[in-house]
Amino acid sequence: MEMRAATPAASQPLTVADLRSRFKAGKQGLLEHFATARPSASGAVRLLRGLTRHVDDTLQALWALQPMPAGAALVAVGGYGRGELFPYSDVDVLLLIPEDLDSTAPIEAFITDCWDVGLEIGSSVRTVAECVSEAQRDVTIQTALLESRLVAGARKTMQAFKTATEAAMDTAAFLRAKTLEMQQRHTKFEGTPYSLEPNCKESPGGLRDLQVLVWIARAAGLGRTWAEMAAKGLLTPFEVAQLNKHEGTVKLIRARLHAVARRREDRLVFDLQTAVADSFGYKSSRVQRSSEVLMHRYYWAAKAVTQLNQTLLLNLEERILGSANAPMRPINARFLDRAGMLEVAHDNLYVENPHAILETFLVFQQTPGIKGLSARTLRALYNSRNVMDGRFRRDPLNRELFMDILRQPHNLTHAFRLMNQTSVLGRYLWVFRRIVGRMQHDLFHVYTVDQHILMVLRNVRRFFIPEHAHEYPFCSQLASQWDEPWILYVAALFHDVAKGRGGDHSDLGASEVRRFCKDHDIPRSDTQLIEFLVKEHLTMSRIAQKEDLSDADVITAFAKRVGDIRRLTALYLLTVADIRGTSPKVWNAWKGKLLEDLYRLTARALGGTRPNVDADIENRKADARQLLALHSALPGTEEPLWKTLDIGYFARHDANDIAWHARMLWRHLDAKHPVVVARLSSVGDGLQVLVFSPDRRDLFARICGYFDSAGFSIQDAKVHTTRNGYALDTFQVLSTTMGADIGAAEYRSLIPLVEAQAAAALASDGPLPDPAKTRVSRRVRSFPVVPRVSLTPDERAQRWLLTVSASDRSGLLYAIARVLARHQVNLQLAKVSTLGERVEDTFLVDGSALQQSKAQLQIESELLDAVADGLPPAR
Repeated sequence: MEMRAATPAASQPLTVADLRSRFKAGKQGLLEHFATARPSASGAVRLLRGLTRHVDDTLQALWALQPMPAGAALVAVGGYGRGELFPYSDVDVLLLIPEDLDSTAPIEAFITDCWDVGLEIGSSVRTVAECVSEAQRDVTIQTALLESRLVAGARKTMQAFKTATEAAMDTAAFLRAKTLEMQQRHTKFEGTPYSLEPNCKESPGGLRDLQVLVWIARAAGLGRTWAEMAAKGLLTPFEVAQLNKHEGTVKLIRARLHAVARRREDRLVFDLQTAVADSFGYKSSRVQRSSEVLMHRYYWAAKAVTQLNQTLLLNLEERILGSANAPMRPINARFLDRAGMLEVAHDNLYVENPHAILETFLVFQQTPGIKGLSARTLRALYNSRNVMDGRFRRDPLNRELFMDILRQPHNLTHAFRLMNQTSVLGRYLWVFRRIVGRMQHDLFHVYTVDQHILMVLRNVRRFFIPEHAHEYPFCSQLASQWDEPWILYVAALFHDVAKGRGGDHSDLGASEVRRFCKDHDIPRSDTQLIEFLVKEHLTMSRIAQKEDLSDADVITAFAKRVGDIRRLTALYLLTVADIRGTSPKVWNAWKGKLLEDLYRLTARALGGTRPNVDADIENRKADARQLLALHSALPGTEEPLWKTLDIGYFARHDANDIAWHARMLWRHLDAKHPVVVARLSSVGDGLQVLVFSPDRRDLFARICGYFDSAGFSIQDAKVHTTRNGYALDTFQVLSTTMGADIGAAEYRSLIPLVEAQAAAALASDGPLPDPAKTRVSRRVRSFPVVPRVSLTPDERAQRWLLTVSASDRSGLLYAIARVLARHQVNLQLAKVSTLGERVEDTFLVDGSALQQSKAQLQIESELLDAVADGLPPAR
């Protein structure tokens, strides 16, 4: 039965005062009925529809009170247009007016009446032409107009509006804009549905993730409801049922949140969680608060929404861009590469071969260029959850596969996040499943337990990646000396896995990880170390922050508890990663200094060597000094340059490069103009070019512009900024104009030309040159890649990691650099990787434009245009 506000019969025309009383009473009646009824998704839907119809009635009555212009129309847009009006959401309306309107006085009077009645409307007054023009400029307006419906007024005007806006729709551009907007929104909300105070509308897994799918489908003419999309082959009946179920759950929670807060509040803040839980009838128990019951229900729904969003968005992308029929490259008998997405060979793969479930993530790690799982793979995983039972967990081959995943040198963090998003991690590690969506009620954790664990895993992994050495150099130095990173990964996975059971979670977690090690045939010595780390993972932080480190007895006792330098190093790395994983705001320099001081004092007490610098880097430096001596360089020649360089530089260059840089630059450390030196590449064909110059925002773009105009393709770039403000960049380049058979002699003859021309180009203050027009290879034309751009902040939101994936072509890096220079984005680090005909470039950047949401979207959009320019569309 539909919920509808009571409407008394009127024997005479209603006044604004009458409508105000009727509107207030009707809304109150709807909310009271909702508050006293048994909580259900269907009850929430009836409330939203009832509120929508109640507002419709009120607006239609107000419209009738004014002598509205002929041809004017009142249009509901946004959520109100969708027919889903939450209790305290704005009522968004569009007043369509004719082109030749003489006076707007009746329109203005109508808007005033709306506010007098108590309607909090968001209104806009436009002609049809103005709507089309503004929609083409602003995707937010275009989206709101997409869900429009007539409330009152001229039907012909409404039809003209519909026809015009539909004709102006560029579906592919709309898809890209909404995808970028969603990515940015996810970043704003920390990229997780598991924030302890999630926004049930805007956070990942919230209602907006579902609305985006409907908007894109409507724009493409692929359906307005889940059932219509299923009829188009985009969803299965099971997925439709799951979408309806979990969408209903989130709608119900949001409606209850509005009703409890008595205002527009979409955040499940701590202050309201208990009251909302009480409105559901949840009760607290000895081991779980009522609010935890509520949030656990929300997190499971949000997780399912996230999974379904990924699957349907990929399906929509394939259908709209026509990439569903793109050629696929076989990886093995079970998996294929579909334009950078991992595709199962057939839909029943996991049911017929359960071992392939974990193999999915191993292949993801091991295959260069794979960026994610295809819609077909996600769907197959979602539909094979019942396969992952006790026998699956006990299978020796599955246990071997899981350990292989942990031991892989690349993509560990992404693999485990995918495993959690697809529910594979919790179904394989049943102990992990118990903490999915479990809240942590304290003053510093901002993530649920499972998300905190994955954040700690990510932090540990970053210690072993040179590109992140700038974040915590001392940890990176220690990590480079560590021989078995997987030991730390296992400890990270289990350090908080026993939270929420009652008792000491460190002791219980140690018991769980001991069982895991036994099941997975981990050697005894490694098992003892992992168990120690889980059991003691809070000890170092507690001692560093709460005890007197100048007390020798404190240090002696801690050294005795740790036992040896290996355990100390492992515990220090896990402790830093753990604190960093609680919240971006928890870690600070003071805590870092306390922990580092405790490490150094304890290392001395254990008789270990004070780790001033990374042993590997010291070896590189020693080798570089020997190479300098072979070139008759005086002792100490390298020191002035090396003092200006950080650990990231030494981690990314071998001894040969380090010695070459020192030998070429020792006389130019105060150079006022660019210094360019080239040599034959030491790692293959082509030239290696060194650029040393006072840094400037467009320097990288100018370097790339020179290589583009001179007919060189950049194969690799290592970009650094010294402590005294100089750019020290090294490029590996190949000629694109002299043929594939060019040899060392030809390249050697190019060195003087490159050195002179590049230096002159970099010294110029003129505008950046236009990119050269190039042809793409046959392979790129046959196997185009969907361009992808990702811009994510580091935990301090001061530097941003930009990743670009696209088909390779000459001048691509310059096209990217031009966009960055145009927006005054400063490049701090670049890693260029060419995988056949596909590039995977990573840049560490900063700049004031990155702090502004609209500017970010503009930069991402321009980057997508730049990398796609001249390329065929992905099919």
